[in-house]
Amino acid sequence: MPEEEIKSPPAGTESDASEGAIVQAGKVSLWLTENGFVHEVLEPDHLGVEVLKVEPEFLIPFSTALYAYGFNYLQCQGAYDTGPGGPLVSFYHLIKVSDDADKPEEVRLKVFLPRDNPSIPSVYWIWKSADWQERESYDMYGIVYEGHPNLKRLLMPEDWVGWPLRKDYISPDFYELQDAY
Repeated sequence: MPEEEIKSPPAGTESDASEGAIVQAGKVSLWLTENGFVHEVLEPDHLGVEVLKVEPEFLIPFSTALYAYGFNYLQCQGAYDTGPGGPLVSFYHLIKVSDDADKPEEVRLKVFLPRDNPSIPSVYWIWKSADWQERESYDMYGIVYEGHPNLKRLLMPEDWVGWPLRKDYISPDFYELQDAY
Protein backbone atom coordinates (compact mmCIF):
# COMPACT_ATOMS: atom_id res chain seq x y z
CA MET A 1 0.00 0.00 0.00
CA PRO A 2 1.61 3.33 -1.01
CA GLU A 3 2.13 5.93 1.69
CA GLU A 4 0.18 9.16 1.40
CA GLU A 5 2.03 12.45 1.66
CA ILE A 6 1.03 16.00 2.46
CA LYS A 7 0.57 17.93 -0.78
CA SER A 8 2.45 21.20 -1.01
CA PRO A 9 1.17 24.19 -2.99
CA PRO A 10 3.20 25.15 -6.07
CA ALA A 11 6.09 27.50 -5.39
CA GLY A 12 5.10 31.15 -5.24
CA THR A 13 1.41 30.56 -4.53
CA GLU A 14 -0.51 31.00 -1.33
CA SER A 15 -2.92 28.26 -0.36
CA ASP A 16 -5.12 27.35 2.58
CA ALA A 17 -3.37 24.40 4.26
CA SER A 18 -6.65 22.51 4.64
CA GLU A 19 -7.60 22.75 0.96
CA GLY A 20 -6.61 19.67 -0.99
CA ALA A 21 -4.02 18.56 1.54
CA ILE A 22 -3.65 14.86 2.07
CA VAL A 23 -2.47 14.22 5.60
CA GLN A 24 -0.44 11.12 6.34
CA ALA A 25 -1.72 9.05 9.25
CA GLY A 26 0.78 8.89 12.10
CA LYS A 27 1.75 6.02 14.39
CA VAL A 28 -1.07 6.58 16.90
CA SER A 29 -3.70 7.00 14.18
CA LEU A 30 -2.59 3.77 12.48
CA TRP A 31 -2.77 1.87 15.78
CA LEU A 32 -6.26 3.23 16.48
CA THR A 33 -7.45 2.34 12.97
CA GLU A 34 -6.07 -1.21 13.30
CA ASN A 35 -8.06 -1.57 16.51
CA GLY A 36 -11.33 -0.30 15.03
CA PHE A 37 -11.42 3.26 16.41
CA VAL A 38 -13.00 5.58 13.87
CA HIS A 39 -11.49 9.05 13.69
CA GLU A 40 -10.34 11.70 11.25
CA VAL A 41 -6.70 12.67 10.88
CA LEU A 42 -6.16 16.43 10.91
CA GLU A 43 -3.04 18.26 9.84
CA PRO A 44 -0.22 17.95 12.42
CA ASP A 45 0.46 21.03 14.53
CA HIS A 46 3.49 23.27 14.05
CA LEU A 47 5.63 20.87 16.13
CA GLY A 48 4.60 17.82 14.12
CA VAL A 49 2.32 16.39 16.83
CA GLU A 50 -0.50 14.21 15.48
CA VAL A 51 -3.96 15.79 15.71
CA LEU A 52 -7.01 13.52 15.62
CA LYS A 53 -10.67 14.51 15.33
CA VAL A 54 -13.00 12.38 17.46
CA GLU A 55 -16.80 12.36 17.57
CA PRO A 56 -18.22 13.23 21.02
CA GLU A 57 -19.92 9.86 21.53
CA PHE A 58 -16.60 8.02 20.98
CA LEU A 59 -14.44 10.17 23.27
CA ILE A 60 -14.53 7.83 26.29
CA PRO A 61 -13.73 4.56 24.46
CA PHE A 62 -11.15 6.42 22.39
CA SER A 63 -9.52 7.95 25.49
CA THR A 64 -9.58 4.62 27.34
CA ALA A 65 -7.81 2.96 24.41
CA LEU A 66 -5.16 5.70 24.33
CA TYR A 67 -4.64 5.35 28.09
CA ALA A 68 -4.16 1.58 27.63
CA TYR A 69 -1.75 2.34 24.75
CA GLY A 70 0.40 4.30 27.20
CA PHE A 71 -0.86 7.90 27.10
CA ASN A 72 -0.92 8.22 30.88
CA TYR A 73 -0.69 12.01 31.18
CA LEU A 74 -3.21 14.64 30.14
CA GLN A 75 -0.93 17.64 29.82
CA CYS A 76 -3.62 20.07 28.74
CA GLN A 77 -7.34 20.15 28.17
CA GLY A 78 -8.93 23.27 26.87
CA ALA A 79 -11.49 24.71 24.51
CA TYR A 80 -11.89 27.33 21.83
CA ASP A 81 -14.58 28.89 19.72
CA THR A 82 -14.27 28.59 15.93
CA GLY A 83 -16.40 31.71 15.47
CA PRO A 84 -19.97 32.95 15.68
CA GLY A 85 -22.31 30.24 14.42
CA GLY A 86 -19.47 27.70 14.26
CA PRO A 87 -18.78 24.79 16.56
CA LEU A 88 -16.96 24.87 19.88
CA VAL A 89 -13.90 22.63 20.23
CA SER A 90 -12.73 20.72 23.27
CA PHE A 91 -9.12 19.59 22.87
CA TYR A 92 -6.83 17.22 24.76
CA HIS A 93 -3.02 17.04 24.64
CA LEU A 94 -1.85 13.59 25.75
CA ILE A 95 1.67 12.39 26.49
CA LYS A 96 3.28 9.00 27.14
CA VAL A 97 5.33 9.57 30.27
CA SER A 98 7.99 7.02 31.14
CA ASP A 99 11.31 6.99 32.98
CA ASP A 100 13.48 6.22 29.95
CA ALA A 101 11.92 8.54 27.36
CA ASP A 102 14.06 11.43 26.18
CA LYS A 103 11.28 12.67 23.88
CA PRO A 104 7.86 11.39 24.98
CA GLU A 105 5.27 10.50 22.35
CA GLU A 106 2.43 13.05 22.05
CA VAL A 107 -1.01 13.23 20.44
CA ARG A 108 -3.79 15.81 20.40
CA LEU A 109 -7.50 15.09 20.23
CA LYS A 110 -10.13 17.55 19.07
CA VAL A 111 -13.86 17.14 19.59
CA PHE A 112 -16.10 19.55 17.66
CA LEU A 113 -19.36 20.35 19.47
CA PRO A 114 -22.54 22.10 18.36
CA ARG A 115 -22.84 25.60 19.75
CA ASP A 116 -26.47 25.19 20.86
CA ASN A 117 -25.84 22.07 23.00
CA PRO A 118 -22.12 21.64 23.71
CA SER A 119 -22.14 18.48 25.80
CA ILE A 120 -19.40 15.85 26.03
CA PRO A 121 -18.43 13.09 28.47
CA SER A 122 -15.83 14.03 31.07
CA VAL A 123 -12.42 12.33 30.90
CA TYR A 124 -11.90 13.02 34.63
CA TRP A 125 -12.30 9.33 35.42
CA ILE A 126 -9.40 8.48 33.06
CA TRP A 127 -7.08 11.43 33.80
CA LYS A 128 -7.68 13.22 37.11
CA SER A 129 -5.80 16.27 35.80
CA ALA A 130 -8.90 17.06 33.72
CA ASP A 131 -10.70 18.25 36.87
CA TRP A 132 -9.99 22.00 36.89
CA GLN A 133 -9.25 22.14 33.17
CA GLU A 134 -12.75 20.91 32.27
CA ARG A 135 -14.22 23.31 34.83
CA GLU A 136 -12.42 26.22 33.16
CA SER A 137 -13.69 25.16 29.70
CA TYR A 138 -17.20 24.95 31.15
CA ASP A 139 -16.88 28.35 32.83
CA MET A 140 -15.53 30.20 29.79
CA TYR A 141 -17.30 28.41 26.88
CA GLY A 142 -20.31 26.64 28.39
CA ILE A 143 -19.22 23.13 27.38
CA VAL A 144 -20.94 20.66 29.70
CA TYR A 145 -18.70 17.75 30.73
CA GLU A 146 -21.15 14.99 31.62
CA GLY A 147 -20.10 12.90 34.60
CA HIS A 148 -17.68 15.49 35.99
CA PRO A 149 -17.81 15.24 39.81
CA ASN A 150 -17.87 19.01 40.50
CA LEU A 151 -18.77 20.92 37.34
CA LYS A 152 -19.31 24.48 38.50
CA ARG A 153 -17.85 27.87 37.65
CA LEU A 154 -14.19 28.27 38.47
CA LEU A 155 -13.28 31.83 37.47
CA MET A 156 -16.59 33.65 37.19
CA PRO A 157 -19.18 34.14 39.97
CA GLU A 158 -21.79 31.36 40.16
CA ASP A 159 -24.57 33.76 39.10
CA TRP A 160 -22.70 35.04 36.01
CA VAL A 161 -24.80 34.90 32.85
CA GLY A 162 -23.15 33.72 29.65
CA TRP A 163 -19.81 32.32 28.54
CA PRO A 164 -17.21 35.12 28.34
CA LEU A 165 -14.75 33.59 25.84
CA ARG A 166 -17.31 32.73 23.19
CA LYS A 167 -16.81 34.97 20.18
CA ASP A 168 -20.50 35.89 20.13
CA TYR A 169 -20.56 36.87 23.83
CA ILE A 170 -21.98 40.32 24.54
CA SER A 171 -20.49 41.95 27.64
CA PRO A 172 -22.98 43.35 30.13
CA ASP A 173 -23.17 47.14 30.43
CA PHE A 174 -22.52 46.95 34.16
CA TYR A 175 -20.25 45.04 36.49
CA GLU A 176 -21.20 44.41 40.07
CA LEU A 177 -18.34 45.16 42.41
CA GLN A 178 -17.83 42.51 45.02
CA ASP A 179 -16.21 42.87 48.40
CA ALA A 180 -12.78 41.30 48.71
CA TYR A 181 -12.31 39.08 51.70
